[in-house]
Amino acid sequence: MKILFIGDIVGNPGRRVVTEFLKELNKTTNPYDFIIANGENAAGGKGLTFEVVDQLLASGVSAITTGNHVWDQKEIFDFVDTTPQLIRPANYPAEVPGRGFTIVPSVDGRSKLGVINLAGQIFMNRYTNPFHALDEILSEVKTETPYVILDFHAEATSEKIAMGWHADGKVCAVIGTHTHVQTADERVLPQGTAYITDVGMTGPHDSVIGSRIDKVLESFLTMMPARFGVAKDNIKLCAVQIELDDETGLALSIERIQYQL
Repeated sequence: MKILFIGDIVGNPGRRVVTEFLKELNKTTNPYDFIIANGENAAGGKGLTFEVVDQLLASGVSAITTGNHVWDQKEIFDFVDTTPQLIRPANYPAEVPGRGFTIVPSVDGRSKLGVINLAGQIFMNRYTNPFHALDEILSEVKTETPYVILDFHAEATSEKIAMGWHADGKVCAVIGTHTHVQTADERVLPQGTAYITDVGMTGPHDSVIGSRIDKVLESFLTMMPARFGVAKDNIKLCAVQIELDDETGLALSIERIQYQL
């Protein structure tokens, strides 16, 4: 079984490269049973709209994870509860709209994947403890499938690495998102969990993590607020490919991918 996890999609450039990459895959034999993408910045660089979610799902994405920018487009409140493929961090308070995990079918309908979304606490919002949240969710998810992947949307590398060790053997993969820079530390941990600190950004790489260079520099130099906007050039998709053991649901390999538009 193979899973493709696409890193943080930023604005229209990110959506374009996802659509192009998946279109090219479908011209040949698509090797992936599941395609997961972090889409929290896919609408104009922050948040999600119904049109953007619909576009990503139509392109072949199985589930969309998010993070701290999930609420930045207010229309999300109109559809977050009625779109089961879309999830927000599970360690928000229980009364918050949406869901923190989902179960999605494979392309051929023969298997199911549990997808969990959690946010870190260090340098982030006041989320509840993600380590405890994972343990509480897992028992419910694993009643439906042994195949479970975690998008851990966090700032601090220490917290991400700690989550990898905490989840080793409990999930098939811990994929770090949020910092938009693909790290080179992908590995399969001793108990069979694939891990990477950050899968990277899907969008314009001649930028400051997706935003226009001139506007970000202006803000740093003047210490005044500025509207950054999404950059346009050097568009790349960053992702990881994870291969699972069909019997155990644990990882056999993890490989970094970059695709240039």
